[in-house]
Parts: sequence; structure tokens; C-alpha cells
Amino acid sequence: MLPIGEETPSRFELLSMVKKHSNLLGKTTVDEQDASDVEMDGQFWHDVFDLYFVRGKESRGRQDDDLIFFVRKWRGHGFNDNDEGLAPYFVRRWAPELDKLVGESLSEVDWRRSFYLNMIAHTSYSVTVAICSHHALINHQAGQDTPLSPIYKVVKTVYASPSRVNFHLDSKKEVETTPAYPDICFAIDDFDSTFDAVVLTDTDHCYCVLLNALDGAAFPSEKDTNDSSSSNKLPLRVDTNSLKSKNSKLTLFSGFVSYQMVRDAYDGSSRFGSLLSIGHSSGKTDRLSMKGPGGRGEVEVAVSGVVDQSKQESGPFSPVISKGGFGLGSIVRKAAAVASVAAKNAYAAAASTSSSDEEMIPLKCCLMSITLPWEHIAYDLLFKGSPPVKL
Repeated sequence: MLPIGEETPSRFELLSMVKKHSNLLGKTTVDEQDASDVEMDGQFWHDVFDLYFVRGKESRGRQDDDLIFFVRKWRGHGFNDNDEGLAPYFVRRWAPELDKLVGESLSEVDWRRSFYLNMIAHTSYSVTVAICSHHALINHQAGQDTPLSPIYKVVKTVYASPSRVNFHLDSKKEVETTPAYPDICFAIDDFDSTFDAVVLTDTDHCYCVLLNALDGAAFPSEKDTNDSSSSNKLPLRVDTNSLKSKNSKLTLFSGFVSYQMVRDAYDGSSRFGSLLSIGHSSGKTDRLSMKGPGGRGEVEVAVSGVVDQSKQESGPFSPVISKGGFGLGSIVRKAAAVASVAAKNAYAAAASTSSSDEEMIPLKCCLMSITLPWEHIAYDLLFKGSPPVKL
């Protein structure tokens, strides 16, 4: 149990305690010698959880998420032996007293896992999707003084969730949400519009994905240690301006695949273990899954071939006319014309760079989600010291 007296530990000090007692993170087998007595002490994790995520509510900004996650205790073959359909976690909205917040479920909570899950969920993240030159990327990895400048990139804010959204590619709408824990999912709901311009048009192109942690619960400021003695209310999030240090950004996932790997998977003839087709169909879009480096994590991408508009016949004129005399058909044709120009440009770029006999098909790649095991994320947030990947 934490010694809570007149001076309450700051978030920075609390996380330092957590680091000292996180020897079991990422280990598939547990050696009793690896775990400290504190690491196995449920009361310690209960108190740290209370101080870190509940008592700090009054100091948090209104924009912060007030959802608190609780992981159920693992019981041998699952999280609950009596109910196979029971989710491995449950959610509550913030309340000032932790034990009352949890209620009758208090005995079901794994406080250690719950702390790590909330640390992950209340940290801020961004995903970078980029098209890079494969040749330049290989030279960069080899240590040559070649700057890695993306041909095109999109940066998007994403959120960590213990649930997974299964998208229906035909309608671009989520069809169901299911528990993902012990995996953590970073989903992009508007993937089709966000990455609409991410098109591979050259055999030298690579599709690159980065996931960075930026600030939030996993990045407490050491400055807070000077302000904690007068209050036991600790902030869940802190002013990002006070966190500008060398460790204020971490890369949790980085990987890339070449155009040819994406093309082979799209054609249903992939020979690469790092890129697997989940269900090639005759439709316009396929769902492809990329395994991360070393098999760590998974990225789901909606891949579609860009239609060559020069071979498409124009549609019929719409007779619908507005009161102002402006035809709806004109609007439709103008929108189609924009898409047609983009597609023609993609094909022109592909044709100008293609040197093989095989037809070059521009491939649009829309990132749908990144999934990583919670223990890998927690370990990196606490201990990873390498600088973030710059792209």
C-alpha cells in the first residue's frame, strides 16, 4: 500500500514507481525471482490507479476523455470461467471515489493490468502514412547519408481502444465492435476519405506506416513534482508545452511494404509472409493485413485498383434541374470529372515509370487500423529510449 500522507506523490514520481515494478512486462513465462513483492501486490496497483486516474479528475481539462477501463482478473482459461461471452474489461465514467465507482465488481478487477490499460488509453497518438521511394528507403536503412523524404504523407490523430471495429468495405461503415483486449486497436473510422490520395503509382514506391505516442498519461512532467505537495489531486493529462523533452515522442510501430508486395497480395498471389490477403474478392476493394516487423502487431489496409477513366464511358445526363436552373447532373459530372482527372494522372504517372511488360496498376491504400499487444505498448511507453522515426 502506498504511504499516502500530507505529501502525495506526483504523477512523475508515481510512474517512476511503476517502472521499478514492471519487470514482468512482455514476458510470456513468469519467474518468481523476476517479480518483486510489490509487483504482485494488488493493493499497490489499486492505490497507484486511484492516484493516477481518479483523484486527478478536478485538475483535468474538460476535453479529456472521462472513461475509465477496468480489466477483469484472468482465471486460468479465460477472464471468467462462468461466462464465456463476458468481455475481458468493463468501462465506467469517472467518479470521485474509486471503490464506489467500481461497486460490486471490485473483487473482479486486475488492478495491475487496469493501470497499464488506462495509461495506454489516455495517451495521445498519431499515425503517419507515407509513400516513399523503396530505393531511398533501403539506402537510408543501410546507414547511407540519404535523406528519407516522403513522396506523399498523411498524419492523422488516432485513439487507443481495447475494442476492435470491423469495417464493411462495401459500405465503408462499421458493422460491429468487438473486444480486442489483450490487443489494443487504433482504428481510423474515416479511412476512405482520409487516405483517398495515397496511391502507389510506381514500382519503386513503398507504403509506410508509423504509429507515434505524443503526450498524455504516459508522459508526465517532472515539473509536477514541485507542485504536488499541496494537493492530492493529480492531473491525468498535463500541459504539453511543459513536456518538450527528448522522450516526449515515441515510435511504437514502423513498417513498410513495396508496391510489388501489395500488388501480389492484391492479385491473390502473395508469397510474402509479412503481407497476407484476408479475402480477395471480385469487388473493387480488398482487405489486406500486414504483419509488423518481427511479427509484432498487425496493420489492416483497404487496397483498391484505380480505374483508368480514359476507358470508361461517360454516364447519362441527369434531367434534374433546380429552381436556379443549375442541373444536378452538372454537379455529378463535375465531381466525376475531378475524380477522372485524378485517376488519369495516376495512370499517366504509372505509365511513365513502368518498365516491365506487366500492366502497372495504381493502387490506392487506405489504412483502416493498427493492432498491437498491450504489453508491447506499455513496455515501450515506459522504457523505450530510442528516438522516434522521422518521416
